[in-house]
Amino acid sequence: MKFSLPFLLLFASTAIFSQNLSQSVNPFIGTGGHGHTFPGATLPFGMVQLSPDTRIDGSWDGCSGYHYSDSVIYGFSHSHLNGTGVSDFGDIMLMPTMGEPLLNNKEYASVFSHDNEKASAGFYSVKLDKYNIDVALTATTRVGLHQYTFHKSGQANIILDLNHRDKLLMGEVRIIDNKTIEVLRRSEAWARDQYVYARIEFSKPMKVTKVNNNAFAPAKTTDTFFAGSILALGFSSEVKQGEKISVKVALSPTGYQGARQNMSELKGWDFAKTKKAAEAAWNKELSKIEITTPDNDKKTVFYTALYHTMMQPNIAQDIDGKYRGRDNQIHVAEGFDYYSVFSLWDTFRAAHPLYTLIEKKRTADFINTFIKQYEQGGRLPVWELASNETDCMIGYHSVSVMADAMAKGIKGFDYEKAFEAAKHSAMQDIYGLDAYKKNSFISIDDEHESVSKTLEYAYDDWCIAQMAQLLHKKDDYQYFMVRSQSWKNIFDTETLSMRPKQNGGWKTPFDQREIDNNFTEGNSWHYSFFVPQDIPGMIDAYGGNEKFEMKLDQMFNDGSQTTGREQADVTGLIGQYAQGNEPSHHMAYLYNFIGKPEKTNEKIRYILDNFYKNAPDGLIGNEDCGQMSAWYVLSSIGLYAVTPGKAEWTTTKPYFDAKIHFEDGISKALAKEKNLKYFGITPVQSESVDMDYEKILQVPVINAKSKAFHDKMTLSLTADDPEAGIYYALALPGNNGEMVSVFEKYDTPFEIDRSSKIFFNARKGNQKSHVVTANFFKKPNNYTIDIKSKYNRQYSAGGPEGIIDGIYGSENWRKGDWQGYQSQDFEAIVDLQKEQKISEVSADFLQDSRAWILMPVKVEFYTSVDNVSFTLVKTIENNLDPKITDTKIIDFKSAVSPVNARYIKVKAYNYGPLPEWHQGYGGDAFIFIDEISIR
Repeated sequence: MKFSLPFLLLFASTAIFSQNLSQSVNPFIGTGGHGHTFPGATLPFGMVQLSPDTRIDGSWDGCSGYHYSDSVIYGFSHSHLNGTGVSDFGDIMLMPTMGEPLLNNKEYASVFSHDNEKASAGFYSVKLDKYNIDVALTATTRVGLHQYTFHKSGQANIILDLNHRDKLLMGEVRIIDNKTIEVLRRSEAWARDQYVYARIEFSKPMKVTKVNNNAFAPAKTTDTFFAGSILALGFSSEVKQGEKISVKVALSPTGYQGARQNMSELKGWDFAKTKKAAEAAWNKELSKIEITTPDNDKKTVFYTALYHTMMQPNIAQDIDGKYRGRDNQIHVAEGFDYYSVFSLWDTFRAAHPLYTLIEKKRTADFINTFIKQYEQGGRLPVWELASNETDCMIGYHSVSVMADAMAKGIKGFDYEKAFEAAKHSAMQDIYGLDAYKKNSFISIDDEHESVSKTLEYAYDDWCIAQMAQLLHKKDDYQYFMVRSQSWKNIFDTETLSMRPKQNGGWKTPFDQREIDNNFTEGNSWHYSFFVPQDIPGMIDAYGGNEKFEMKLDQMFNDGSQTTGREQADVTGLIGQYAQGNEPSHHMAYLYNFIGKPEKTNEKIRYILDNFYKNAPDGLIGNEDCGQMSAWYVLSSIGLYAVTPGKAEWTTTKPYFDAKIHFEDGISKALAKEKNLKYFGITPVQSESVDMDYEKILQVPVINAKSKAFHDKMTLSLTADDPEAGIYYALALPGNNGEMVSVFEKYDTPFEIDRSSKIFFNARKGNQKSHVVTANFFKKPNNYTIDIKSKYNRQYSAGGPEGIIDGIYGSENWRKGDWQGYQSQDFEAIVDLQKEQKISEVSADFLQDSRAWILMPVKVEFYTSVDNVSFTLVKTIENNLDPKITDTKIIDFKSAVSPVNARYIKVKAYNYGPLPEWHQGYGGDAFIFIDEISIR
């Protein structure tokens, strides 16, 4: 929506804001429900996040280490993730105790009460009831400060447990003197190889009183060096009633020297002074946006949201500029600050656009970090964590952050190098990109989450095209603008939805509400409006403004029931809209583009009122490293970036009157109903250059009953554009997949009676669509199968005969070639149609233990001539360790003494409930089977 009145420009002094906004932050918001936040002490974008840990099991609701429903604290560690959906961190854990030092976490843990717990920006405190110890925590950027008050006299202990939460690969503890130690923790979790060094200083002499390690030589308490992949120590000293012990912990990603240098951030032991400095740091950052409201709860929700956007990315360099790069080598950041923890699939949508308003310098630093990761690690970050690329989530959304900064005129990084890195990411052959480049869409056959990946790659390609335009790279602009239209090839004009394709045709059956492996954390509703790069084109595809409005209305007004698998991230539902997960975040703003701003205002107001509360469960979904809160911050002041990469905002009626104080000392007020489209933006002015690009022609669709057939099958082809002609050609076995016929125009359906590969495309004038291929297989036999178990609809392998069709599934089970059975054994009988001599039987099973898919405990093969009496011919026990996390396929194969049979029974026994060591403890395992073979 557009307004004609200019915004108010105010000039302000450096003393812009004097309110103590840190007191308007409630760090407990999001620690309950599924927010996955933590309440501890940290500084804006700081290296240290010093917080209590109440979860050590890696559970989904324990990803941050803390959940408000818990009543036991295991200790206080110095790194935490803010609102992620995967568990990591919890480095350098300390726990104060009394009496005999205990090194088992279940023994040294303490109950606590929320009545004795406090938190504010930069501060946390709690009473440990078991020991009657008061714990207070605060921090600088790289140093955590603990203060323990012991209310009983006796032996006080400080437990250092390096096996806390993550898997310890190797730990070291060096005793420097009786008040100083140095620590290395090298661990594996989501980040597969993380290094954290620490220097720990005690305010009074402590001695080692207990050691647990598994080094070659068992350690003694008199040793000065300890090591092992199991390592915990107790440090002890006598204390009087009311005595305090303080502990300083400086972190470094590079080495002991870095930790020693970083300790200089905190001189002395003045807890009150350090806490006050932390509050001042937060006040400076939080004062960048000033809101006016008489409602203290709403004020707390706003400033806690702003606080959550500033908890990451995290500074990841020592005070001398040294950092650990993606190549695991030590480098020096020159002219910028190096950061870590980039949840880009989430944060490109609102958090990074917010940073372009209030964190321009950091935005340039983030991008310089991206560029260094490209140079040192070979790729731009996708979801980088502690110098590790997790490759979590999809797309290459660092290019969105770079394009948005370039479009808005943010300086401080090399535009040419940024473009080079962006283009490099887009030209890989990983995660479906090879098929995407070849076919202009991704199919189920090519890669899982095919619809989501097609859409997000297309948006990212548009971002690269905008970068190319600014740099006057005509050929690159043309190439990536063509790629950015790939969304058209998965848009189904009949169902008016983004729909999965399989083997050249639409996946059937199709339910727009179904959550499955064709979408990333969602269903077709959550992705059918993701064309931010071409909103007018998307509206036209829906049939114009009126039909587009009807489809949006249907999404918001239909029932909230989803089908398919359970997806914990899909929360905050209004109809099928899901505020609790990122793909929905721009959708309410789409009414603005069809002249219905009142509907945008209504939906945004409802979300602000109902899904953000001043309570532990006050977030409707995962915080996701600031994205959930960034949506609130921007929406509440009347701004949103529907298309990062465009130098403009989409606007709505502000929830608060607000004023933004920019880094250059200028302030701007967002008074209601002002023209905010270009608020705070200085767009790059590019000289006029002819940058036309070709509009793509959508690919045709092939229609077939299945991928495999017995005798013959009829095929037909359809095109979305009625003016386009369809052309096709065939390839047959024995020709290495090459065409044996020239392309001919398609007129009527045709039959195939042998395994075939079909090539087809659409043509209209001088335009040609990409060529699509489809493969059809004539079954090697006429066997049928009677499956006694019930497979999960998500994992059907194409139907009952999918496991005897001669088509073998790959390790990427998400592509749909495997049948999945949960909470039950697998049992099926194959009818060979006539009695024949059998010499070998086999069945393929898959294990991916992280996804709850485990090998069967054992597999049994039976034979029969009458389908009544069965004889057991072989039992094969499984010997694959369920703790192995790599995806494995095992062919349970057995030669049998030649026997006549018509019926073969296969029975596989389910692993059962997942054990305590598994993240899904208590849930039921899956059996995944694909091909049953009989010879």
